[in-house]
Amino acid sequence: MPTAAITGSGVFTPPETITNAELVAAYNAYADRWNAGNADAIAAETIVAKPYSSEDFIVAASGIESRYVMEKAGILDPDRMYPRFRARSDDEPSMMAEIAQDAIAKALAQAGLDGSDVDLVICAASNLERAYPAVAVEIQDLIGAGGFAFDMNVACSSATFGIQLAADMIKSGSVRAAVVVNPEITSGHHEWRDRDCHFIFGDVCTATVLQPATDAKGAHFRVLSTRCATEFSNNIRNNAGFLRRTRDQMEDRRDMQFMQNGRKVFKEVLPLVSQHMADHMADEGLVATDLKRLWLHQANKTMNAYIGKKVLGRDPEPGEQPNILQDYANTSSAGSIIAFSQYSDDLVAGDKGIICSFGAGYSVGSVVVERA
Repeated sequence: MPTAAITGSGVFTPPETITNAELVAAYNAYADRWNAGNADAIAAETIVAKPYSSEDFIVAASGIESRYVMEKAGILDPDRMYPRFRARSDDEPSMMAEIAQDAIAKALAQAGLDGSDVDLVICAASNLERAYPAVAVEIQDLIGAGGFAFDMNVACSSATFGIQLAADMIKSGSVRAAVVVNPEITSGHHEWRDRDCHFIFGDVCTATVLQPATDAKGAHFRVLSTRCATEFSNNIRNNAGFLRRTRDQMEDRRDMQFMQNGRKVFKEVLPLVSQHMADHMADEGLVATDLKRLWLHQANKTMNAYIGKKVLGRDPEPGEQPNILQDYANTSSAGSIIAFSQYSDDLVAGDKGIICSFGAGYSVGSVVVERA
């Protein structure tokens, strides 16, 4: 049975950034307008005034300092507070397919392949741009791949679940070269008008190439083991999806966009993820000293610090558990792959690490890899 390997990875980074200072100024202007428009109800204590945000609050709550987005003007407009995306004709590439092309091109170049070598494309993301035809099939066409393609959604764990599926297909011999791509346009399903979460997300796209290890043309990471788990919870939820906003939804249905019960998520997800990783390591005969790197989902700096300490039995040393969320913010399924892509070249043959993602579902996926 072939051993699957990650032979390439790539990251598309959007052209625009929003700093915490810009975001706070826009949100506070929105809060001022909303409070002024509801002054009588606030005075009568039938509704609560919207509180201000601050840069200190955002950094303390998340560790995030900035984020990349596909379009910032609409997000920073206090009268709008969500991006202005141009409606594309059916003859144009979708936004997700377009940014996927960029990330895939970088991953294929690293692997020494071109699109025609690919016989599986999995588009694994939290919020897909449309229901059908599958975005993955569009991407397959744009890169000139053969074989087959499909979409999948396991929220923030989509990338690791996609890697497991691709690795299993490689092991079975049904595919020879797979691309798992994660176009995360999170700004389109985020609620930028909620002080408790308005700072969380950013846009990005990542891609990984998987092949049999015997086909690798250069340095690569053998996939030693994968593990996925899910457990239903409503504590992270989105009822509408990608930019499906009407005026009624915007004003009356807060639950139509990203929702999170942060306290419950912290309480329930942290032990779930830590135990998942510990069990996975134990089943593979690994101990903390066997690991050179943890590439974790980039949701929150405090969460990652907790998980790293639980897994390693101590505070991670600088570089052992790289964080990129200070620059990218939470990019859903793409976060752990950004960390892997940017912080893996220094490892040497035999070094092992774990890619781990977790999120809505609840879901958690882990991939044990070894530099070869």
